[in-house]
Amino acid sequence: MAHGGRVTYLATANPSDEEMRLRIAKHRADRPEQWRTLECPLDPASAMRAAAVDTDCFLLDCCTLLVSNLLLADTESAEKTVNSMIDALLAAYHEADADLIIVSNEVGLGLVPEYPLGRLYRDLLGRVNQRLASQADTVYYLIAGFPLDVKKLTSFPLDISEQ
Repeated sequence: MAHGGRVTYLATANPSDEEMRLRIAKHRADRPEQWRTLECPLDPASAMRAAAVDTDCFLLDCCTLLVSNLLLADTESAEKTVNSMIDALLAAYHEADADLIIVSNEVGLGLVPEYPLGRLYRDLLGRVNQRLASQADTVYYLIAGFPLDVKKLTSFPLDISEQ
Protein backbone atom coordinates (compact mmCIF):
# COMPACT_ATOMS: atom_id res chain seq x y z
CA MET A 1 0.00 0.00 0.00
CA ALA A 2 1.46 3.36 -1.00
CA HIS A 3 0.69 6.58 0.77
CA GLY A 4 1.87 10.02 -0.24
CA GLY A 5 2.40 12.94 2.06
CA ARG A 6 3.95 13.25 5.47
CA VAL A 7 4.24 9.92 7.27
CA THR A 8 4.92 9.55 10.98
CA TYR A 9 6.04 6.08 12.02
CA LEU A 10 4.98 5.23 15.57
CA ALA A 11 7.51 2.67 16.79
CA THR A 12 6.57 0.47 19.74
CA ALA A 13 9.62 -1.81 19.97
CA ASN A 14 11.64 -1.64 23.18
CA PRO A 15 15.42 -1.84 22.66
CA SER A 16 15.72 -4.21 25.59
CA ASP A 17 18.81 -6.11 24.45
CA GLU A 18 21.50 -6.00 21.77
CA GLU A 19 19.65 -8.26 19.33
CA MET A 20 16.53 -6.07 19.55
CA ARG A 21 18.62 -2.90 19.15
CA LEU A 22 20.05 -4.36 15.93
CA ARG A 23 16.57 -5.27 14.67
CA ILE A 24 15.32 -1.76 15.38
CA ALA A 25 18.33 -0.19 13.63
CA LYS A 26 17.80 -2.36 10.54
CA HIS A 27 14.09 -1.64 10.49
CA ARG A 28 14.76 2.10 10.78
CA ALA A 29 17.32 1.94 7.95
CA ASP A 30 14.78 0.16 5.71
CA ARG A 31 12.18 2.94 6.10
CA PRO A 32 12.00 5.87 3.68
CA GLU A 33 14.27 8.60 5.03
CA GLN A 34 11.56 11.27 4.75
CA TRP A 35 9.39 9.45 7.29
CA ARG A 36 9.53 10.79 10.81
CA THR A 37 9.90 8.15 13.53
CA LEU A 38 8.56 8.58 17.05
CA GLU A 39 9.50 6.00 19.67
CA CYS A 40 6.37 5.33 21.73
CA PRO A 41 6.50 1.87 23.30
CA LEU A 42 3.73 2.64 25.82
CA ASP A 43 1.79 5.71 24.64
CA PRO A 44 1.29 6.14 20.89
CA ALA A 45 -1.76 8.37 21.46
CA SER A 46 0.36 11.13 22.98
CA ALA A 47 2.85 10.80 20.13
CA MET A 48 0.00 11.10 17.60
CA ARG A 49 -1.34 14.22 19.27
CA ALA A 50 2.12 15.80 19.32
CA ALA A 51 2.70 15.10 15.60
CA ALA A 52 -0.82 15.55 14.23
CA VAL A 53 -0.33 19.05 12.80
CA ASP A 54 2.25 17.93 10.26
CA THR A 55 1.29 14.32 9.55
CA ASP A 56 -0.90 12.97 6.76
CA CYS A 57 -0.53 9.32 7.73
CA PHE A 58 0.44 7.57 10.95
CA LEU A 59 1.86 4.06 10.78
CA LEU A 60 1.75 2.26 14.13
CA ASP A 61 4.16 -0.68 14.16
CA CYS A 62 3.19 -2.68 15.95
CA CYS A 63 0.18 -3.22 18.15
CA THR A 64 1.49 -6.66 19.09
CA LEU A 65 4.54 -5.19 20.80
CA LEU A 66 2.51 -2.35 22.30
CA VAL A 67 0.16 -4.78 24.05
CA SER A 68 3.15 -6.85 25.20
CA ASN A 69 4.88 -3.73 26.58
CA LEU A 70 1.78 -2.69 28.50
CA LEU A 71 1.15 -6.21 29.79
CA LEU A 72 4.71 -6.60 31.07
CA ALA A 73 4.66 -3.12 32.63
CA ASP A 74 1.59 -3.95 34.75
CA THR A 75 0.31 -7.52 34.53
CA GLU A 76 -2.29 -7.05 37.29
CA SER A 77 -4.06 -4.15 35.54
CA ALA A 78 -3.20 -5.13 31.98
CA GLU A 79 -6.72 -5.36 30.60
CA LYS A 80 -7.72 -1.97 32.01
CA THR A 81 -4.44 -0.37 30.91
CA VAL A 82 -4.65 -1.78 27.39
CA ASN A 83 -8.30 -0.77 26.99
CA SER A 84 -7.46 2.76 28.15
CA MET A 85 -4.61 2.89 25.65
CA ILE A 86 -6.93 1.78 22.82
CA ASP A 87 -9.50 4.41 23.87
CA ALA A 88 -6.78 7.07 23.80
CA LEU A 89 -5.39 5.85 20.47
CA LEU A 90 -8.80 5.91 18.79
CA ALA A 91 -9.56 9.35 20.28
CA ALA A 92 -6.23 10.72 19.00
CA TYR A 93 -6.98 9.28 15.56
CA HIS A 94 -10.43 10.91 15.45
CA GLU A 95 -8.91 14.25 16.52
CA ALA A 96 -6.20 14.13 13.85
CA ASP A 97 -6.74 14.95 10.23
CA ALA A 98 -4.63 11.97 9.15
CA ASP A 99 -4.90 8.35 8.17
CA LEU A 100 -3.87 5.64 10.61
CA ILE A 101 -2.41 2.29 9.59
CA ILE A 102 -1.91 -0.24 12.37
CA VAL A 103 0.24 -3.35 12.05
CA SER A 104 -0.62 -6.23 14.35
CA ASN A 105 -0.16 -9.98 14.48
CA GLU A 106 -2.73 -12.72 14.83
CA VAL A 107 -1.53 -14.86 17.73
CA GLY A 108 -4.65 -16.96 18.28
CA LEU A 109 -4.19 -19.45 15.44
CA GLY A 110 -1.78 -21.76 17.22
CA LEU A 111 -1.81 -23.81 20.36
CA VAL A 112 -3.18 -22.42 23.60
CA PRO A 113 -0.14 -21.13 25.51
CA GLU A 114 0.98 -23.32 28.38
CA TYR A 115 1.44 -20.47 30.87
CA PRO A 116 -1.14 -18.01 32.30
CA LEU A 117 0.79 -14.94 31.10
CA GLY A 118 0.86 -16.32 27.54
CA ARG A 119 -2.86 -17.05 27.61
CA LEU A 120 -3.60 -13.57 28.99
CA TYR A 121 -1.48 -12.00 26.25
CA ARG A 122 -3.08 -14.04 23.45
CA ASP A 123 -6.61 -13.29 24.65
CA LEU A 124 -5.93 -9.61 25.29
CA LEU A 125 -4.29 -9.04 21.90
CA GLY A 126 -7.14 -10.93 20.22
CA ARG A 127 -9.69 -8.59 21.81
CA VAL A 128 -7.60 -5.54 20.85
CA ASN A 129 -7.34 -6.75 17.24
CA GLN A 130 -11.11 -7.32 17.13
CA ARG A 131 -11.81 -3.88 18.52
CA LEU A 132 -9.45 -2.11 16.13
CA ALA A 133 -10.69 -4.12 13.15
CA SER A 134 -14.29 -3.21 13.95
CA GLN A 135 -13.36 0.49 13.76
CA ALA A 136 -11.17 0.20 10.66
CA ASP A 137 -12.27 1.03 7.13
CA THR A 138 -10.11 -1.79 5.77
CA VAL A 139 -8.53 -4.85 7.38
CA TYR A 140 -5.87 -6.88 5.61
CA TYR A 141 -4.67 -10.27 6.77
CA LEU A 142 -1.35 -11.21 5.20
CA ILE A 143 -0.61 -14.85 4.46
CA ALA A 144 2.81 -15.58 2.95
CA GLY A 145 2.96 -11.95 1.83
CA PHE A 146 -0.44 -12.03 0.09
CA PRO A 147 -3.08 -9.65 1.47
CA LEU A 148 -6.63 -10.78 2.05
CA ASP A 149 -9.19 -8.00 2.50
CA VAL A 150 -11.01 -9.36 5.55
CA LYS A 151 -13.89 -6.89 5.44
CA LYS A 152 -14.62 -7.76 1.82
CA LEU A 153 -14.59 -11.44 2.75
CA THR A 154 -17.11 -10.80 5.51
CA SER A 155 -19.46 -8.80 3.29
CA PHE A 156 -20.97 -12.09 2.14
CA PRO A 157 -22.23 -13.78 5.31
CA LEU A 158 -22.27 -17.54 5.25
CA ASP A 159 -25.51 -19.10 6.46
CA ILE A 160 -24.36 -22.46 7.82
CA SER A 161 -27.88 -23.42 8.90
CA GLU A 162 -28.67 -24.56 5.34
CA GLN A 163 -25.73 -26.93 5.13
